[in-house]
Amino acid sequence: MDEIEIIQNPALGAYVLWRFGLGYQAEDGRNPLFPLSFLVLPLLLHRSTLDIISSTLKPSGLALFAAKLGKERENLLAVHERALALRPLTLQSIGLGISQRLLTLDYASTTIRANGLEDGARNPKLPERIRAFSGAAEKVGFWFSQLSFQQVGSILAVEF
Repeated sequence: MDEIEIIQNPALGAYVLWRFGLGYQAEDGRNPLFPLSFLVLPLLLHRSTLDIISSTLKPSGLALFAAKLGKERENLLAVHERALALRPLTLQSIGLGISQRLLTLDYASTTIRANGLEDGARNPKLPERIRAFSGAAEKVGFWFSQLSFQQVGSILAVEF
């Protein structure tokens, strides 16, 4: 496996999407709209973007993160291109997350829910190299939960 396959794989993607969902649902229990899932991996699987997420305080919000990212306009515009390129990986990750009961897709409301761990289950022990994804995913989930679907798209300059 090459370096990209080690990081960009459905198992890590499912874990990151699960943590994103937990962060989104933490405030009031609402589930994120399904299309928002397609922005998570493009934000977190890009090292410099992940670093900006990690260095932005949770209360600062998505707008401040986007302002930091957009200091060089092409970085902000690249999110949309990465979302398109990572669409297959996102779908595989969602499928794996559903099969492992981390995620539930609600077709009627077009939302995706991050499920709690089953009784007696513990959070997995993570290797050091992927721990940063966990907190960053929950932070992005929280940021998205504070805004409407349209606001998230507008701030990140993406089209759904």
